[in-house]
Amino acid sequence: MNKRERLERTIAGEAADRPPVALWRLFPGDDQRSADLARSVVEFQRAYDWDFVRVSPSITYCTTEYGLHDEWEGALTGERTIKKRAIMRSLDWTVLRPLDPQRGGYGKQLECIELIYRQLGDEAPIIPTIFSPLAQAEALSGNELFSLHLRKEPDRLRTGLNILTENILRYVEMLRRLPIAGVAYVIRHASYHRLSEDEYAAFGLPFDMKVLDSLPSKWWFNLVHLEGSAPIFKFAMHLHGQAINWADKENEPDLTIGKTLFTGAVCGGLSTGEDLYQGTPTTVRDSVRTALEKTSGRRAIISGGSALSIATPLSNIRAARQAVEGL
Repeated sequence: MNKRERLERTIAGEAADRPPVALWRLFPGDDQRSADLARSVVEFQRAYDWDFVRVSPSITYCTTEYGLHDEWEGALTGERTIKKRAIMRSLDWTVLRPLDPQRGGYGKQLECIELIYRQLGDEAPIIPTIFSPLAQAEALSGNELFSLHLRKEPDRLRTGLNILTENILRYVEMLRRLPIAGVAYVIRHASYHRLSEDEYAAFGLPFDMKVLDSLPSKWWFNLVHLEGSAPIFKFAMHLHGQAINWADKENEPDLTIGKTLFTGAVCGGLSTGEDLYQGTPTTVRDSVRTALEKTSGRRAIISGGSALSIATPLSNIRAARQAVEGL
């Protein structure tokens, strides 16, 4: 059974030869050049033979063209530190400009994906990462200013979100030309620690649905990633994708309840912190077994709830890949 068949059967709730498994990580430094990121992603895939390849650039790849500046300062997550924001006052939301998706950060990602496919071909499904309009907006303004504008200048913020969304849609149009399986769509603000249900319904959900509803039907594997803590799962059924990923080991709902709230596959079972970074191969294998018991081995993809720490022990990564064999 090849990787596509395994994933499609799992998504449909049918028996597969084994559970699919995939982990992903950032590659700080290499993520600033298309060829270097492609090489790192390919090497990671060939080392572990994951069932899909998630291409994970820095969150700022899609925002630097607006004037944002960042640096990597050694964070083990691989995330870059934003040194200069693009939004300084509420009026700045209204002057964000349309982007050419073939240039800048989007253009580099298109080139990176092409390079990855040249080396991997159809060996494994490739899904590039897209960050939601709200995630991009917060990167551009910072959390404090973002929260202030959301509550004090909502119309101006919505103007900015519309522009960010249109730029994402232009990027999706370019991605249609590439031989990818779908995308990993990252939503950072469907979280009770960031927004209320009403706030996410007003400022997040309409834009997320617009992007997800625009994805072409030929993309058979779109992964919705609810990043962060305390996810707002109430809207999961509106987020059209074939799989949903969240930090289920640290947050409610667990995989069992998550399956009842989403029609596709649930993607998780491993904590990138407790299991993969701090644990041992034995605890990793135990967590995989527990996840498959909770889901009865159906509609379940084994993964972490976020990108790996760049210091994750290789023995734990190998254990996650080996744990699904022979099941």
